[in-house]
Amino acid sequence: MTPGGPQRATLAFTTPSGGHRSAPARLGRASRRDPLLPQQARNALLDDEGQQCVQVRLSAADAANPAARALLDTEAGTALRLHRILDSTEYAALFPRVIGHDLDSAEPFLLYEAPRGTAAARRHVMGAADQRVLARDLLLALCLLAGQGLVPRGISPASVRWDGTSLQLWGLDGIARTGRPRTPWGRAPYCSPEQRRGEGLVDSRDAVWSAAQVLYQLATGRPGAADRAPADLGQHRMLAETLRGAFAPLAVDRPTPDRLLDLLAPGAARRVALTVAADETGPHREAFAQALRLKAQSQEPPGRETYDLTAAPVTAEDDGGHVLCPYCLETIQLDLSALFVPDSKMQYQPLDLAAIGNPLRRQDLMRGAVQKCAADPDFPEHFIPVPYLMYGRPLTVAMIGQSSTGKSHLLTQMIAEITDGGLEPFGLTWQSVNPEQHARFVRERVQPLRSGRVLDHTGGLRLDGFARFVESLLITDAHGRVRPVAFFDLGGEDLVRTDAALRFLLGVDAMVFVVDPALALPLPELDRARERWGLEVNRDGDLAFGTVLDRLPRNGPYLDVAAAVVLAKADLLRFRPPVDRWLSEPPPPAGALDTAWLREESQDVYGLLRHHAGPAWLRPFDAIRHCTLHVASATGGQEDRGRFPAGARPRRVLEPLVSLLAMRGVIEVRDGARSLSLDPGADPGPAIEAMPTTEAGGFRGSVGGKAR
Repeated sequence: MTPGGPQRATLAFTTPSGGHRSAPARLGRASRRDPLLPQQARNALLDDEGQQCVQVRLSAADAANPAARALLDTEAGTALRLHRILDSTEYAALFPRVIGHDLDSAEPFLLYEAPRGTAAARRHVMGAADQRVLARDLLLALCLLAGQGLVPRGISPASVRWDGTSLQLWGLDGIARTGRPRTPWGRAPYCSPEQRRGEGLVDSRDAVWSAAQVLYQLATGRPGAADRAPADLGQHRMLAETLRGAFAPLAVDRPTPDRLLDLLAPGAARRVALTVAADETGPHREAFAQALRLKAQSQEPPGRETYDLTAAPVTAEDDGGHVLCPYCLETIQLDLSALFVPDSKMQYQPLDLAAIGNPLRRQDLMRGAVQKCAADPDFPEHFIPVPYLMYGRPLTVAMIGQSSTGKSHLLTQMIAEITDGGLEPFGLTWQSVNPEQHARFVRERVQPLRSGRVLDHTGGLRLDGFARFVESLLITDAHGRVRPVAFFDLGGEDLVRTDAALRFLLGVDAMVFVVDPALALPLPELDRARERWGLEVNRDGDLAFGTVLDRLPRNGPYLDVAAAVVLAKADLLRFRPPVDRWLSEPPPPAGALDTAWLREESQDVYGLLRHHAGPAWLRPFDAIRHCTLHVASATGGQEDRGRFPAGARPRRVLEPLVSLLAMRGVIEVRDGARSLSLDPGADPGPAIEAMPTTEAGGFRGSVGGKAR
């Protein structure tokens, strides 16, 4: 590299079709596209094909900020979606053409073809004929985005380019979804008054204001007013005839993009709507609705607590102090003469409570003690934490899936979210069942994962051959009722065994079936992950799912446990609908998580799996009466040499557990079992009071609100 000359490097990136490309490149000097935003841009030349392009990137320092990565993800997701729906149409030229991306590296980047034309900010005035063509193209772009539920908030003379015959719209990092809360973004006068103040919900007519302001400047050579129509609007015939309403201070008073487009080019809005391909998962919605109808028509047999999903848990007093041992499945009760505590070598030693007169010390020792279970003398020796025996029937949750599906990372982040107060919006608080066990879980799993380290695979069963829970918590509900919750996480090789090692499944109350997209979905963007992990698509489903479902007792046409199917590692698909929507879905307003919202996510995940993976991957949903489907990512990105370059950033990891707790009555549900079974005939009113979020903090600045 010569001083001041281009930098030479090899760029490895994923193409829009999901393939991998590596090319030698010459890179120019980088500069910020906007001084208040972190992305940098530089010209590049891919030497393998002599292709001129622009690289939009984050430095390693900026990439350490989750909000900065979120901005680049937003831009990449929009560019890739537009490529998918427009690549073979006449409208593709309206937007930057993406060449590739690498978004999980320490210095993530996007590559675009070189832009066309020059920015409108460099033009003084534009003739009336060109104004009309530019206005038509700009409104075409707005209509195409609106059809995808997207609103460009960054329209300005700097993001609108003109080559003398057609427009190209940049600024895709400022895209927001229709109906989301507005956050401040952009500069006056190009952002609407409501957008500038961050009031109300994002509306496609926000962009109409911005487009009108750009056109006014191109017609007059000066910016318009920041909160009203220009005083001299009547002097400009084209603007006055078509855009007068676009300058209304409130979005509700402005025309929509398609209405304005039809004023300039009658019939164009309809042609745009017909051009965009229909939702490929749409045909599967009827299959989902039919599955719900069959569940609703099947009479639910009485007997087990699972069926009354809003019932209070059985207390120790109600059940004579007996609880079900999660290991041997025999009933036991607290026996103060059979207690043990670990010594300095972690060996259990008998605890004689009669020799301890201090009640505070006695209570503290009880909390860290275990009881030897002798309910089944033929079962291997096992011990139960004492608090687990004091609050009635425990709730057991098992993680189900093959090895390397991400079960351990997902469970670790679930528990980390709980201990961070993620269940507090539901009126739930927590306490560890065994302080030493919980401290070890945090030390060995939570802290390493949060620091960006990849966790080891779940260990196999011990020589004694039975499953142990990896963590347990005491959950107190809004009425002060305490319930132990224990989490099992077995290795995939143990879950496909059919011997007595899986007897514990007979007593499990809830299950999380973890779907690995690399195993389930034959999508090209997953090919590189499959190659890296040595995997192949399995159309026959997860072997662990089938083994577990076949082992569970059946009482009627459906299984009795509560279940959640989780499309894990969803960051691998974060730019593909509908995963892109749900990974970025903010929490609803207080009290607004209703059954329709929960049903919609389940329907979307069902459609994605049914369309691409096939029915075998939906077997848990088909076999279990009360089952929801979710999107989640435990880490937010992919590993590189045993670490996550951007750190582990969980997204939507707690929602599956919230659904299970609601189905099991720990979280109150207003309309009971019918709502959480996703019955399409159920009242779609609010079911859960609120939903926690794992979103990163926003990127602050006069043009940057909270990044989504």
